[in-house]
Amino acid sequence: MTAPHPAPYPEPFLAPDPQAAANSRIADFARWAARHRSVEGAPDPTDYQALYRWSVTDLEGFWAAVWEYFAIDATTSYERVLAQETMPGARWFAGATLNYAHHALRNLHPDAPAITALDETGASYEITGRQLRAQVASVAATLRDLGVGQGDRVVGYLPNTPHAVIAFLATAALGAVWSVCGQDYAPKAAADRFAQLEPTVLITADGYLFNGTTHDRRASSLELARALPTLKATVLVDHVDLAWAKGGHSALTVPWEDAATRTEYLTIAPVPFDHPLWVVFSSGTTGLPKGIVHGQGGILLEHLKTLGLHSDLGVGDRLLWYTTTHWMMWNLVVSTLLTGAATCTYDGSPAPIERPDILWELAARHKVTVFGTSPQYLLAMAKLGIEPSVHDLSAIRVIGCTGSTLPASAYPWVRDNVGSGIQLASTSGGTDVVSGFAGSAPTTPVWAGELSAPNLGVALAAYDGAGRPVLDQVGELVVTRPMPSMPLYFWNDPDGSRYRDAYFASYPGVWRHGDWITLTSHGSVIVHGRSDATLNRNGVRLGSADIHDIVERLPEITEALVIGAEEPDGGYWMPLFVVPALGVTLDGALRDRIRQAIRTGASPRHVPDEILAVPAIPHTKTGKKLEVPVKRLLQGAPAAQVLNPAALDNPELIDFFARLGAERSRRSTHHT
Repeated sequence: MTAPHPAPYPEPFLAPDPQAAANSRIADFARWAARHRSVEGAPDPTDYQALYRWSVTDLEGFWAAVWEYFAIDATTSYERVLAQETMPGARWFAGATLNYAHHALRNLHPDAPAITALDETGASYEITGRQLRAQVASVAATLRDLGVGQGDRVVGYLPNTPHAVIAFLATAALGAVWSVCGQDYAPKAAADRFAQLEPTVLITADGYLFNGTTHDRRASSLELARALPTLKATVLVDHVDLAWAKGGHSALTVPWEDAATRTEYLTIAPVPFDHPLWVVFSSGTTGLPKGIVHGQGGILLEHLKTLGLHSDLGVGDRLLWYTTTHWMMWNLVVSTLLTGAATCTYDGSPAPIERPDILWELAARHKVTVFGTSPQYLLAMAKLGIEPSVHDLSAIRVIGCTGSTLPASAYPWVRDNVGSGIQLASTSGGTDVVSGFAGSAPTTPVWAGELSAPNLGVALAAYDGAGRPVLDQVGELVVTRPMPSMPLYFWNDPDGSRYRDAYFASYPGVWRHGDWITLTSHGSVIVHGRSDATLNRNGVRLGSADIHDIVERLPEITEALVIGAEEPDGGYWMPLFVVPALGVTLDGALRDRIRQAIRTGASPRHVPDEILAVPAIPHTKTGKKLEVPVKRLLQGAPAAQVLNPAALDNPELIDFFARLGAERSRRSTHHT
């Protein structure tokens, strides 16, 4: 399999600004490491590749430097950085005790905004550092009174508002374990996650905003509470001004106003470095969602590195990244506070019908310095004809983008419509590590359609079919050395078998993530899509993302999904599903343009067998296309065996693919 990439490689789309690079926190870290950690050759602080090589060859030296540079305040010191380098089972900073919440609150200016709460109406309010600390102290005391202790679980059924941030920090301060999901999950889908944890307290809101509608979630909240028999109490948040009914609850209820307005001293519980911080869940598209457990210390260090060094965040900065609470980006957004920067919460649609550019408007009004979004959002803005630059976006220096592959066509749109000097930082990672494997930094060039470099401390490689590292060829994304934020374990996986099978079954001792990537000669990373959704036509493989990129550039197409399905008779069926733009009909002429675009832009061998119009493409609730489940449906597998409708953004779409798969199976059987 080879990368569909022109050779020789083009010049960078954007070179780092020399002055900005030299003044960045990552350059300061490189200078500090050269002085204090004896980095071989004392590299140029703006030479990212030299810093990266050190970070993955001297793991202990690098992570000790992160610890010291960010002045980790441990109650007891560590015995060794990496006592046992195995995957899984690496032991980081054994002996150290600390607390994530302490570090999230310690760098905030008492009178400056720590959280700016935003919503799709344009309304906003701010919570200062002093106010945040007071509310965290109050909620922590309330949770303690409700029976929450170290290791107990607190769960949130909440939209992306300050309530979720405060509740999480209060939970972490106690040494308890947090988990959250958004209220667009049905009660059963939320219970599929939370019931596994046997939580002590549920914190839930009366509703949320989306696209001009207030969604009442009071009945759903109480249904969820009844599905969690271990609850000792439910804390009720009045977010959208709906009155909670009196009585009828399965356990003690506490109004948020009472929980968060007590005058209390914040007591922080020191916990071991690998004490659980939170449980994040897999999408659960093919079964019960997996509970992925991360440690307090590992997340603390990983997020300081990612946000403090790669995103260059610090005191005086403000981050606005559109996310829901059940996407791992919410966890990363909360960690903005670790750097002393302010974070923004946002409740609503990213592009409401009445005000599709509301996020840009809010970014301008609140002087956001790092703006985060997804490829789908940027492509939608371009197709809607939105011009963000009508707002004063001069404060933005970085646009982060993750969730799927960012096509090359988005880069000139950002330059021309947002700002010519803004760094477009495409990143790729996962819920599994609640961070990125590859991305960019103020010291890296940007190549259109590529991720600038592997992230510091991530021993990234691309393996060929024989398990050998390759360069300038497509291979499996693997990580060959441990990261502190790799999962501690999966919930309810006592022997670790599910964890090992998920990441280490293919290459023992090496993390396989399930993506196709190319590591290029100039140091960048190209992501081609899921390796289990590879298009294998006559032995020639291509990533699905490469087809999606080509087709979604066409103005007549809103979104696309290509599937390569092996058939029982040995055949190979490769349909392309497209969502035509508003007012566009998929006719013969458009089909010919699509085929020609794929033939010339990707591969003549991968022109689809059929091009079919669909009303929408199915996604998980975090926005990932359902490639493998749709493939299995098209191969005739029953929907009940393939996916859980509660995990999807639009379950009704599944009927179309299930019928299509069943029809093809009948034809195949009849033909046989």
